[in-house]
Amino acid sequence: MSISLSSHVLDTTLGKPAANMQLELTTFDGTTITGITDADGRCNQWQDFEFEAGEYCLRFYTKDYLLAHHKEAFYPFVDVHFELTKNGGHYHVPLLISPFGFSSYRGS
Repeated sequence: MSISLSSHVLDTTLGKPAANMQLELTTFDGTTITGITDADGRCNQWQDFEFEAGEYCLRFYTKDYLLAHHKEAFYPFVDVHFELTKNGGHYHVPLLISPFGFSSYRGS
């Protein structure tokens, strides 16, 4: 079974997806892959990277988005560290943001 990863960023203040947010995925071996959320706030394009079990970090560059939409941003970026397991299937890492808070969880 292969491993896949997607993300979805939602602006909880506006109740809308966060489009055009820069993302950076750092793999367990230090490889860095950049991405950007689409019009629906989603990102699942990781430059054909083949995921393996290990620890990863997904950095969401929230500052530019929050300043553009809310004129304030307490968090310039949000790092979410997580672990993919062998034969783990699909992983989904959502981020809920507002100018002064954020949360994440393992989605489906």
